[in-house]
Amino acid sequence: MLISPFKLRDLGMLGMNCRNRDFIGRYNRRELYPLVDNKLETKLLAQDYDVATPQLRFVVREQHEIVHIEQQLRDLKGFAIKPAKGSGGKGIWVITHRQDANFIKSSGAEITLNDIRRHMSNTLAGLYSLGGVSDEVIVEDLIEIDDCFEGYSFEGVPDIRIVVFRGFPVMAMLRLATHASDGKANLHQGAVGVGLDLATGRCLNAVQYGMPISEHPDTKQPLKEIKIPGWQGMLTLASRCYDMTGLGYIGADLVLDANRGPELLELNARPGLAIQVANGFGLLPRLRHVEKLSEKKFANADARVAYVMQNFAKFD
Repeated sequence: MLISPFKLRDLGMLGMNCRNRDFIGRYNRRELYPLVDNKLETKLLAQDYDVATPQLRFVVREQHEIVHIEQQLRDLKGFAIKPAKGSGGKGIWVITHRQDANFIKSSGAEITLNDIRRHMSNTLAGLYSLGGVSDEVIVEDLIEIDDCFEGYSFEGVPDIRIVVFRGFPVMAMLRLATHASDGKANLHQGAVGVGLDLATGRCLNAVQYGMPISEHPDTKQPLKEIKIPGWQGMLTLASRCYDMTGLGYIGADLVLDANRGPELLELNARPGLAIQVANGFGLLPRLRHVEKLSEKKFANADARVAYVMQNFAKFD
């Protein structure tokens, strides 16, 4: 479906050139990028700032470490394997449980210890990293999906993307895995994007492949009933990532763990623009509004979150 440039302007849609020039280029200092481009750096920084993340179990840095990896995996029933420098969900394996000597992925596929060794070796060689540079392997705790998402995500963990500008959460969406997305919360691969009201965490709109939908394509659950519990805490966690990194324009990817509550998965210094399609309106009016706000008046995350929850409905 084609939309005229005039309609996009009326909706306040932010384009890629404007995003890169006016927001990423102006508010993200280049020397700070490694803090978010490397998931291990982000995790270690989050620990220093007491920002909750899934617990780090161990890191694999050299090929020779893979030979005896079964010793480190021995007591882990479920875990996630991630490339430190990966992007777009590439190279992430989620192991939910074991079946005898083998491992079961979130998609239900059964893999062997040798499969894990091979995957780790490919990761270290840079198969999934930005630019193909050598990488590191992160192994961290499995996320237990909160009961509020029962029936809303298929073969994967749902996550919440919040765009944060100068510390203000300006737009949010829930990303739900589908069979088409192979259990990954990636919109380009077929995950469902659910726009969320900043004041309440309720569903505003939902899309798959850019087209409106009303129910999950696999589970048939109605999406309009979605409401994220503890929503203000989610926004506050995202807002604190600005204080933690110093990056003015970021995407914070969060999860809601059934036992540990909201946790930070990763940060992105170049968040995509599909969040606007999921919400049904554009980012630009909110971004321009935040540019006019005083940093001194909103020096902490609580104040910034309270402001957007109270004031941003008028931009929808």
